[in-house]
Order: sequence, then C-alpha cells, then structure tokens
Amino acid sequence: MSGGSEDNSARVSGPVTGGSKGWAFGGPTTDLTALGYRQDEYFLEGEAVRYGPRAGTELGRNGRWEVEPVVRSPYKTRLVVVRPTDPAAFNGTVVVLWNNVSAGYENFGGGDSPEVYEGGFAYVAVSVQRVGIHGQPDNPQGLQQWDPERYASLSIPSDDYSFDIYTQAANVVAPDRHHDALDPMGGLEVRRLVAQGASQSAARLASYLNGVQPITRRFDAFFLVMYFGGGTPLEVGESVMTIREAAADASQPRIPEGLHLLRDDLDIPILVLNTECEATSCYGVRQPDSDRFRYWEVAGASHVSLPAMASSSPRMERDFGFSIPLDETMQGINHVSVAPVVDAALHLLQAWMTGGTPPPIQPRIAFDGEPAQIDRDEHGIARGGIRLPQVEVPLAHNSALQQAPDIFARLVGYHESFPVEKLCELYGDRDTYLARYEEATRAAAAASIVLPRDVDPLLAEAEATFPL
Repeated sequence: MSGGSEDNSARVSGPVTGGSKGWAFGGPTTDLTALGYRQDEYFLEGEAVRYGPRAGTELGRNGRWEVEPVVRSPYKTRLVVVRPTDPAAFNGTVVVLWNNVSAGYENFGGGDSPEVYEGGFAYVAVSVQRVGIHGQPDNPQGLQQWDPERYASLSIPSDDYSFDIYTQAANVVAPDRHHDALDPMGGLEVRRLVAQGASQSAARLASYLNGVQPITRRFDAFFLVMYFGGGTPLEVGESVMTIREAAADASQPRIPEGLHLLRDDLDIPILVLNTECEATSCYGVRQPDSDRFRYWEVAGASHVSLPAMASSSPRMERDFGFSIPLDETMQGINHVSVAPVVDAALHLLQAWMTGGTPPPIQPRIAFDGEPAQIDRDEHGIARGGIRLPQVEVPLAHNSALQQAPDIFARLVGYHESFPVEKLCELYGDRDTYLARYEEATRAAAAASIVLPRDVDPLLAEAEATFPL
C-alpha cells in the first residue's frame, strides 16, 4: 500500500541506550532472546502537522471525514521495536501500537503476547501523545520524569500532532521505507502494517481511520480493541481525554461514546473487539459485518480484568518498583481474560490481509429495553456475544456491571463466585463440570475465538479453580 505523511523528513537515531535506569520504559518483560526476538529503542524527530476539518465540513456521525493540515510544529519522540532476529521467522507484518496514556504514563496496549511471537509478527510501540513524554502537572509520570537522562530531549507540543507523528513513525518501518538510512527493522522485508490501539488509543485510531488514512493510505488494516464508539477530536491541545466518569469537570475533553461510525470505503480490513463495558457504549453505532469489517463482543468480560492486572505486574515492578496488590479486596474485579480472543483475532487478521477469508462473524451481546441494556440470564450473565468457557460454564458471575461511581469501578466490572450449593445444583460433581467446560472450550476453538494452543491452558484453569 502506498503511504506517507505531510512530511517525510523525520530522522531516526539509535538504538538508544544508557540513562539512569538503563532500559526502555514500558517494554516487554518476556525473555525475548529465548523466543528469537530482540528489542531496540529509537528516537524519531522532525516536523508534524496537525489536522482540522476541511473548510465547510464537519466530523460527522458517518465517519467519512474530510480533514486537511493546519499548521506544523517540531517534535521528538521514541519508538520501541520488537522484532524477530531471524528474517525467516518474520511473517511480514508489523503491528504499530499507539501507546495508551490514560494512566498518565505509557502502556503499549498490545504486542507482548503468544500470538505475536509464535506468529512471527514484529511490533513497534510509538509514543505519540504529549502526556506520555511530559507527564501530567499534578502527577508527572512521563518519560522525562521517569528517566531524565535518557528522555530529556523528547518533546511533543500537543496531542493535536499525534496523528501525523504516528504516520511518520509508521513510515520508518514500512515496506517503502528508505533502506539507505538507519533501519529500525534491521533489514526485515516488511509487507504489511497494522494500526492497533486499545481504549483511549482505539478512539484515536478511529479518528485516524476516518480522517487521516484516506490521505496517507499508510496502514493495511486496523485493529481496535476496547473501543467506546467514537473518534477523538482532532484538536484537544494538551488535555488528556478520558471517558465520562473520569472527567473532573465539564470543560475536560472526553472520549466520545457511541458517537461515530467507522468509515467503510477504504478497502482495508477493520476489526473491532469489545467487552461488555464498551459494547454498551457502542450499541447505538454498531455496524453490520461485511467483507471488510468485523465487530466482536465478548460476553462476561470487562475493560480491565484481574488476569490483565496480574500480567502487568512484572512490568510495573520493573519500571516503578511496585505493583497493585491483587489481594482479597481486589477479588471483586472481573476475572475473565480477553487475551486469548485478542490473540485469535490477530491471527485471523493476518490471514485476512494475506488473501484469506474474513474472520468468522460472531454473535453479538443481546440488548433489550429502552434505553437498551444488556439482556442477562438468571445468573446475571450477559446473553449472546462471544462466550468463553468461563462464561458458558460459569463458576461465578462475571460482568461489566459497575459497582461504584468512580472510573476504576466502571472499568473493572464485577465478579462474584457462586456458593457451593449453587455449583452442586448446576453441575452435581467435578467430572460433570469438567466435561461441560471442555466441551465449551473446544467449541470456542472450533468457532475461532480461541486458538488451539489456548485449549490446554483453559482446561488447566478449570481443573485448578473448581472448588469441589
């Protein structure tokens, strides 16, 4: 695919080493060498443009936005490249991650997963938003505060330039990159770029898809994870956008929810993967599946889960020296991990881009009432949707039901174990439960919502968690 940005003169330097910490913030804690991978950090600098709606147009609900460059400004940022060391192991696809900054520091929001390494992907995590580098005034956790020796030279004027910075980062790892310059991909033959982002970053990518992708034609597919149904404004200055319950006051910009469609006229694959939490926001802008669009919803899952928090603990301990204790008080958080579904989706997206059939159409979560609410069974579990075995053969209620008015409660959902008497009523004995769970797990694999390699770990989870 042809591509570019308003300015192709971005300069790459590195690999970056040193600093007071001695490592790149936010990188994987996985033993990359054992997997045949390596990690390198690079700096990228140049001039980026910010976009605005083309004169006489608006960023409307249909998603077919017309934008134009407004003004340009210098920037300097970083990208973390994780790639196979053996060219023969590379599948030709680079996943370009839009780093998430909702927490006030950078979270790659993907990349470090079994499918990336076993599937032969490379990924590039890009710092494109101001707060990731400069931090927030009241709680500075940006790169400059974390390691001033390593990152002091970095600068992003405002998030308004993030879209073009993202394009320029993609340019230096793309199939048509300049091989005579410093090559962050180490000479690998890149054939495809996937734009991936989660949560706030998914909202950013929605705006990129709707307005900037028609100009750059830079990406070969878009993968939006936990998307609330609206693209962010193109111009927000230095503000950090957040979802509704986190906004301190009415003047703080908020991530739109259920506001925009994703444009469907660019002839590239688009896959959106949501939990119950985002499905409610997206209900009013659900789009039909087509030969270039798939929309998946995972029942019983929430924006943040206990397994996701546990998986982030090693990185937090390395980078911050502590992690959130997952003690008894945290056990009310949703326990259903969507990581196997994300891996399955990425696997199918690769096949889709390389001439295969689109991923299977999956059932969507059932809604009813006015205003529409998720339809739930006698256990309070959502009906319909993608059903992992923990939801299809439950030991507990898991949902995105919010238990308190704060933002944390909205994102982490709810978990409540069934009493032993209820388990006896549902399953009778351990063998019956395990047989039904195995049946549901193999059905999930047959439906392509989990990969074959995840079957045994899921079965082992059932063995370990059944209390009778």
